[in-house]
Formats: sequence, C-alpha cells, structure tokens
Amino acid sequence: MRDARHSVERLKEVFTAFLLLGLTSFGGPIAHLGYFRAEFVTRRRWLSEEDYADLVALCQFLPGPASSQVGFALGLLRGGGWGAAAAWTAFTLPSAIVLVLFASGAASFDGPVSEGILHGLKVSAVAIVAHAVWGMARKLCPDQRRAGIALAAVLLVVLIGGPVGMVTAIVIGAVAGMLLCRDPSGPVSRELHFPVSRRVGQIAAACFAMLLIGLPWLAWTSSSTVLAMIDAFYRAGALVFGGGHVVLPLLESEVVQSGWVTPDSFLAGYGAAQAIPGPLFTFAAYLGAEIGALSVPLVGAALALIMIFLPGMLLLVAVLPYWSRFRRLERAQSLMRGANAAVVGILGAALYQPVWTSVVVGSAEFALALTGFLLLSVWKLPAWAVVAILAAGGIVITL
Repeated sequence: MRDARHSVERLKEVFTAFLLLGLTSFGGPIAHLGYFRAEFVTRRRWLSEEDYADLVALCQFLPGPASSQVGFALGLLRGGGWGAAAAWTAFTLPSAIVLVLFASGAASFDGPVSEGILHGLKVSAVAIVAHAVWGMARKLCPDQRRAGIALAAVLLVVLIGGPVGMVTAIVIGAVAGMLLCRDPSGPVSRELHFPVSRRVGQIAAACFAMLLIGLPWLAWTSSSTVLAMIDAFYRAGALVFGGGHVVLPLLESEVVQSGWVTPDSFLAGYGAAQAIPGPLFTFAAYLGAEIGALSVPLVGAALALIMIFLPGMLLLVAVLPYWSRFRRLERAQSLMRGANAAVVGILGAALYQPVWTSVVVGSAEFALALTGFLLLSVWKLPAWAVVAILAAGGIVITL
C-alpha cells in the first residue's frame, strides 16, 4: 500500500513539474534543455550535471525531438513507464491544445499587450539558455582541454550549421575526449536506473523498424487518407535529426504538396507554433486538425501528434538499456567527458544564433534578458517565476 501511494505521488510530481514547463518553456528545443536543467538538476536534483549532459548528448544523436526525448527519459527515470507518459503528456498537451484551437479559429495573438507578453517570453529564453550555458560550462569544462573541445564545437556548429553540425561536433568531441580526457582516478558515473529491460529495448527497436517499413507499404496499397497521414507523420519523426525547425521541410513536402493543407494555412500554423511554449513538433497537431482524419479534426490532431513523436521515443527506449551500462566503462567515461564539453559548445553557439539574434534587438531587450539571468543565478528564482516576470517586462518595453 505504501509503495502504491509512493508511486502515485511520484507520478503527480512528474506531471505537475512538466505541466508547468509545458505552459512556460518558450524558446525552442535549446531553451527547453535550459529549463529542464534548471528544474531537474539545479532545483529538484533528480540527477547530476554530468548525468544530464550525458542524456542530452545521447538524445542529440538520435532522430526525433531531442528536448522531448530528454523530458521523456527524465519522466522514465523518476516514475517508470507511467512517469514517462506523464512527462510527455504534460509537456506536450498545452501547446497542442492551443494549436488545435488556432486551427479552429478560436485563438488570437493580436494586440499590443499580447505582443508584449510574447516578446517578454521570448526574451526569457535568452536568460534561461545563458544561465544553463554558464552553469554547465563551470561544471563540464573545468580544464583547458575540455574548454578547447567546447570552443571547437562552437566553431563546427557555426561553420557547418544545423543538426549535421551538432552531431558532427558531438562525434568529434567524443573522439577528442577519448584521446585527451582520460582520468582513471576521476569520479565514475553512477548507473542511472531506467526501468527498461533489454528485451523491452529490443521490442521497441523492432516496432520502430516495422512501422518505418510497413506503414509506407500499407499506405501505398490502400487509398485511405488516414493511413497515408499516419505514414507521413511517422516518417517525418523518424527521419529527422535535430527536431524542431528541421522537420518543417519534411512536413511541408508531405502535407502541402499532397494538397492536404494549403501553403497559407501551413505558414499560419507555423507562425502560431513559434509563438507558444512547448515542443515545435506539436505543429503536427495543427496540421492533423487541418487535415481532419475521418472528418473529425480532433482525431486528425491526435493521430498526427502521436505518430510524429512515436519513432523518437521508440528509438530512445531501444537504446537506454545499453547506454546506461556503456557509460560506466572507463573508456566511455573519457568519451562522455569530451561529448559533454561539446554539448556546452553547442548550447553556447545556440545562445547566440538563433536565441540571441532573433530576440535581443535593442538595449531594452538586453536589459530584460540580463535581469532574468541575474534572477536565476543570484536570486535563485525558479525558471517559471523568471518567465512570468519577464513576460510582464515585455509588456512594459513594448507599450
């Protein structure tokens, strides 16, 4: 009875924490990683800085929405399978609901006050990411070698760009870590207990492959729009690295060129998705509502939302049983030191482009972002409180 009550309390804790983040985490996937770090590493102490950076590096390697995969893994770590489901649902549903309402014409973002709030919320992402980069750099780049790996990662991301640049930076950082960051006397990472057996991981991998191969065949042999839509969104989620904006060309080719959604509706939904918190992959809910599987917008939205997230989560579950043991090996420790330093560099590059350059356009935005950074680092306010304060500040500097 006590164990059951404890499990329920854990689920409530996971759901409440991620629901708050789903309502307040503006700024895209890189900002989300900053919000997660502030909430689950600094405030709640669910895992260490090193463990969190390892998890981020793993999810950057996998196809799918990296920030949502990190959130899913954190929920799994804290509350098992139901915790993972609670984390994904709470973080995803707020933005998905807003986008479905937008598709129905029930949402409006017009007016100076609304614009000011949105502007302040975007500035809060600058403060959150800057705080994450500062904290992670102090912990994960304590020496010249790892600082050099972080700097090299920044240069690679700038020169190559996009998800290819990020993955390349992590790979090169990992190799550099194996060569330069060996430390047998250093602390050994504790094994994070993800309640996923190897058999469950193998089943998840098999499901991922069967759906990736089987859905196109089913869609091709059938005239069903529902099957074609399921296939389109699953492939979009399975074949994209980096998530977020990177998935948009795939979605455009699937839903616009097929005639399911008009170009104007596609762009309008994309604009709305950028203006709300939560993962950008929830743009799929808007598109699914526009397509309206079985002539019911809610059914189309639910199918599109589930199918675009499903492949990334299946891959994560497939990898976790092996990754948790792999990272305890001595050579893996060196590899992860280099990869973690590269993650710091990637976040640093993202802090400038696109987070800083797209938001800080004047001295007022700079002052507001600096205020948020100080509230986080000096006054130790929780991220959601800083978001609320900067949203109010956004009204002041806009009016």
